[in-house]
Amino acid sequence: MLKKDLGLLMLIIVVGAVVAIINPRFLSPINLANTANLVGLFGIFAIGQGFVIITAGIELSVGSVIALLGVIFIDLIANQGVPWPLAALIVIAIGFAMGLVHGWLVTKMKLQPFVVTLCGLLIYRGIARFYTHDATAGFPFGVNFPTLEWLVTGRTDFVALLTGGTVKSLLLPHSFVFMLALAAVMWFVLHRSVFGRHLFAVGKNEEAARYSGIRTTRVIVAAYVICIVLTAIASIFFAMYTRSILPSGHGNFYELYAIAAAVLGGFSLRGGEGSIVGVVLGVILLQVLQNLVNLLGIPSSLNFAVMGSVILIGVLADNQFSRYRERRRQAQMASGRADRTADAAAAPLAMRQAQKNEAGT
Repeated sequence: MLKKDLGLLMLIIVVGAVVAIINPRFLSPINLANTANLVGLFGIFAIGQGFVIITAGIELSVGSVIALLGVIFIDLIANQGVPWPLAALIVIAIGFAMGLVHGWLVTKMKLQPFVVTLCGLLIYRGIARFYTHDATAGFPFGVNFPTLEWLVTGRTDFVALLTGGTVKSLLLPHSFVFMLALAAVMWFVLHRSVFGRHLFAVGKNEEAARYSGIRTTRVIVAAYVICIVLTAIASIFFAMYTRSILPSGHGNFYELYAIAAAVLGGFSLRGGEGSIVGVVLGVILLQVLQNLVNLLGIPSSLNFAVMGSVILIGVLADNQFSRYRERRRQAQMASGRADRTADAAAAPLAMRQAQKNEAGT
């Protein structure tokens, strides 16, 4: 995975350098801060998508979940008078329940993840539109939540904060900082915990993992729960970022961003492979490409074409890498068999030579 991550990092540097040469505004502090903010927003739920993809599943309802939970969160704090910490817990609890349902349908009812999450995409979008009577959900005039807004949409110069203001650097959006902290926790869960090892084992071969004693049902359900809970958290960030939500369009195609970021980051759609560092780098690359489209004046209507091309290239690269690795493994096995055959053939000759040497003495 380290080679994939390094390769993706180099690609980001090359693309960023090309964009900066074409348009120097790319390196302006405002543009970098705005790009970092979007990386944070999309990175939160892209990490969750990676956990599902490792199990050879997929979560297509991400965008609809963001729309539904976003309008619920705004309604709770703006219209129902619920304190925002409690409203956030309610939204996360609803996301937890959604993840449980998805995991139960996939594991217990033996439904395909594609079917389950596609139905979720349609159901949640419809409920969001019904919840608001197909109207835009937003904050009433003059209603503000300064603490919440600072936490999720604020920006801080951490270098200036640590040096007492003597040294200044880039204002980092809190969404980006939260995403980095979340990525660190999820990296430990995926790459340094027993659950992470079980997750990779289930993705590689679910039946073999079951026979080895792994509770595959719990592992898969937990993956869907993690995905939707992180998506629920992202819905809060997006709700405060946009300040208003049109249920029919909010979050449309966000699942494609998450899938593309995961595939670019080394997650195989066949399951059993993935890296948290990779998915974060994948989100950064997508946002750099998005920034390229904007700075170069390319029509925004081509955004989805760029996204589809990125997914296709990522899948093709993953396929070719897997084939290369399989050929290399077979070549090593063939070389090992040839060495063992040569050793077996040489053994009788060595024995006869030793017997001659004994007879001569």
